[in-house]
Amino acid sequence: MLTLVRERLGRALFRRVAGPDGPATRARIHRTPGPRWFEPDRPIRVVHGDASMFIGGLSALLLQSLHPLAMAAVAGHSGYRGDPWGRLQRTSTFLAVTTYGTAPDAQQAVDIVRHIHEGIRGTTAGGVPYHATDPHLLGWVHAAETDSFLRAHERFGAHPLDPAGYDGYVADTARVAEALGVSDPPRDRRELCERLTAYRHELRTTPEARAAARFLLFRPPLPLAVRPFYGGLAANAVVLLPPWARGMLWLPRVPVVEDLAVRPTGQALTRTIRWVMTPPRESRPT
Repeated sequence: MLTLVRERLGRALFRRVAGPDGPATRARIHRTPGPRWFEPDRPIRVVHGDASMFIGGLSALLLQSLHPLAMAAVAGHSGYRGDPWGRLQRTSTFLAVTTYGTAPDAQQAVDIVRHIHEGIRGTTAGGVPYHATDPHLLGWVHAAETDSFLRAHERFGAHPLDPAGYDGYVADTARVAEALGVSDPPRDRRELCERLTAYRHELRTTPEARAAARFLLFRPPLPLAVRPFYGGLAANAVVLLPPWARGMLWLPRVPVVEDLAVRPTGQALTRTIRWVMTPPRESRPT
């Protein structure tokens, strides 16, 4: 009975994250022979295969929203309100293909994203032009995402890496970032921290950023029955943010509540997700 519940929950969650074509896409990614961008022992495979990504992804979206040009591009072109699940599924598929897929498939996924970016351009409410192919803007999105995934894995990962492992993770993500058009992406954690600091003077709390935070944290397109579980993930995504980013988004820190309730909830939720998403030992392929 417990195994049946586990399998049903796992299929439902995977369908939400990967979309209706998820099983076929997963089979193609993992079963197609050929060289990969990353060998099986690389840190990027460890981090991107862990349930901590659910928290890291939410935290990354909040952090990325603080750059006015990035947020204007998302608000104007991504359709995150009208089709949030579709956006999640496209993002998760891109991460899976570039992390685990064959080199030709990974390059094709990058080429598709670069083609889409060519058409994403406009101006902010203040009249500042933006274009999604801008290497500097891409650099912010990459740095914010990499830092968020790293922080989430360090805190909630099943097997946290040592400092050299996380430096290796940053180096691995630089491979994908360069393919997408980022100029000189950071290659270790020290460089990543310095790069985030270098962007600080460009960040602003725009109305679009606050609207995105309200949507992600308080108005998710989910059935009422699962919102408490999502709320636990979202609360931990907030806790994961750098203190200065929380301040900019008007998300105050509540130390006692966070230490005694929020973080333990994050640990419990990621363990549960990991459990339902991992096939029972006896049904795993040999």
